[in-house]
Amino acid sequence: FNVILLPENVGKRKAQIAAIRRSSGDLVLNVDSDTILASDVIAKLVPKMQDPAVGAAMGQLTASNRSDTWLTRLIDMEYWLACNEERAAQARFGAVMCCCGPCAMYRRSALLSLLDQYESQFFRGKPSDFGEDRHLTILMLKAGFRTEYVPGAIAATVVPDKLGPYLRQQLRWARSTFRDTLLGLRLLPGLDRYLTLDVVGQNLGPLLLALSVLTGLAELALTDTVPWWTGLMIVSMTMIRCTVVAFRARQLRFLCFSLHTFIN
Repeated sequence: FNVILLPENVGKRKAQIAAIRRSSGDLVLNVDSDTILASDVIAKLVPKMQDPAVGAAMGQLTASNRSDTWLTRLIDMEYWLACNEERAAQARFGAVMCCCGPCAMYRRSALLSLLDQYESQFFRGKPSDFGEDRHLTILMLKAGFRTEYVPGAIAATVVPDKLGPYLRQQLRWARSTFRDTLLGLRLLPGLDRYLTLDVVGQNLGPLLLALSVLTGLAELALTDTVPWWTGLMIVSMTMIRCTVVAFRARQLRFLCFSLHTFIN
């Protein structure tokens, strides 16, 4: 191991760049410090990278502390959904929109060509200090590389066990999603039309859910009428989704994921 000690904490992005610039292998594996990889992760990811058109590939994430609290159980189910629905579907078209930091393999030659863009990203006039994984993935796609998902490469990562830290994490990720979607929109004409539907759904879905709840509350406050249809529609869509996932995963625990709707 070659340990690189930086003189001060400069953040994840600059630490990544320092390591990449001093690396020599053809492939670079990014692992977060709170993540434990299965022993065969590299063996599972490398075959996907044999195709020179592939710039990055990510593994499947699980919560290493899944059994700690009700929240960690929900987050573990959320990770399963994010990997085996969202990422798996995007990978069918060679365009995973975010290769997650806990377990992502990159082609070093592709990284080197993108490092200057990656390092010089600004948001609202300041150097960006969040959303590294999504932005780097978007840059890969923008450069013409495919990004892939490998469900057999398992990485267990520590997730927040309290609601406050979890919501702060989710808000940070949401900012990254909305910001980099603007950059990703330019890619959509060159990608499969499914990706357009997926990106629109990811960004409008939570906003429409929030709008529906606020409209229902306004109806209750202004007209003294209980918004039964709004509530019934949200409950129905939630239960249909959770039932389909429980069937696909062959695990009844996913019916409990309906509780995540309140957090969402």
